[in-house]
Amino acid sequence: MTLARQKIVAFTGNTRRPSRSLNLAEAIARRIQAHMDADYLHVDVLSAGPGLGAALTRQQLTPEALAVVEAVEEADILIAVSPVYKGSYTGLFKHLFDFVDMDALIGRPVVVGATGGGPRHSLVVEHQMRPLFGFFSALTIPTAVYAEDASFEDDRLADPAVLARVEAAAIQCAQLAEAIGGRRRRGGRADEPESGRIIPLKG
Repeated sequence: MTLARQKIVAFTGNTRRPSRSLNLAEAIARRIQAHMDADYLHVDVLSAGPGLGAALTRQQLTPEALAVVEAVEEADILIAVSPVYKGSYTGLFKHLFDFVDMDALIGRPVVVGATGGGPRHSLVVEHQMRPLFGFFSALTIPTAVYAEDASFEDDRLADPAVLARVEAAAIQCAQLAEAIGGRRRRGGRADEPESGRIIPLKG
């Protein structure tokens, strides 16, 4: 049985381009690709356009915004990175996930990351990003990545310590994705660990 190449989708909460959050997500994606064969797609809140913020229900999403939601839902590997605004991920970043089907990310590898002005925002990845994907029953990679302004040179990630975390996250993600791929080759489902199916929380 020949499997299709896995798809890495990075969704970032930046509201401008170029963006350090975008650059961090891309750095993570490229390192994952160094450890496994996978395609890469980047989308952000700008890809979704103003129709994202204007929508109160999924049915009200514009075609552009719905395409971003569906790209996230269809990812084999998701990279989620947001700038930190007022101590949290951006409002539009969270707003998009309000439209993601609650079962869409079950058992999917997710790498979380964030960018901010200084070290005081570093716990956002643990205290806010990780619980968000815990709700979706995603398989969030153990190593999260936070990069502050000083971690970049000309918007390029340059801090050796942050680059080391990027590499660690990429290796962990590739190993997990390969394990899930192996389960598919043996005829199992991607959201079924060896010990049994992951049960999403309802209600």
